[in-house]
Amino acid sequence: MLSPEERAEIEAEFPHYPNRKAVCIDAMKIVQKRRGWVPDEALADIGELLGMSIADLDGVATFYNLIFRRPVGRHVIYVCDSVSCWIMGSDRQCGHLSERLGIQLGETTPDGRFTLIPIVCLGACDHAPVMMIDDDTHFDLTPARIDRILERYP
Repeated sequence: MLSPEERAEIEAEFPHYPNRKAVCIDAMKIVQKRRGWVPDEALADIGELLGMSIADLDGVATFYNLIFRRPVGRHVIYVCDSVSCWIMGSDRQCGHLSERLGIQLGETTPDGRFTLIPIVCLGACDHAPVMMIDDDTHFDLTPARIDRILERYP
C-alpha cells in the first residue's frame, strides 16, 4: 500500500510529464527512497495510480538497474565494469571488495550493511577504476583506498 506521503509525492510529478505512465520511474524511485526497495504491493499500487500493468512496471524496473525489486543493504556499492575501468583494473578492485565484504556481485552482506552491484558506466573514465556508494562517486581506486572509503559507511 502506498503511504499518503508517497502518493502525494508521485502525484506532484504529474504536471511535469505528458501523461501518467511517463511518471513510472520517478514513482518507483519515490517508493524506493522511502522503503529502500520496491515491493510487489507497492508496484501494484503504482500501477493502479498510473494506469499501468504490474508486468509493464516490472519490465521497466528490471531494465532500469537503479530500481531494486528486492531488499538491499543500507549502502549500495556500484562497481563500474566498463571497458575503461576494466583496463585500469576494476576486476582486481571488485575482487578486493568481494573478499573484504565476503560477498559476490549481486549479494548483500549478512549484516545488511552493503550490497555489491555491477554497473555499466559511471562516466568517470579519466579516473578509472571507479565505484559509487549511495550517491558518492569514488575515483582512482586501489585496495587501500577502498578500505578507507568503506570505513565512512556505517
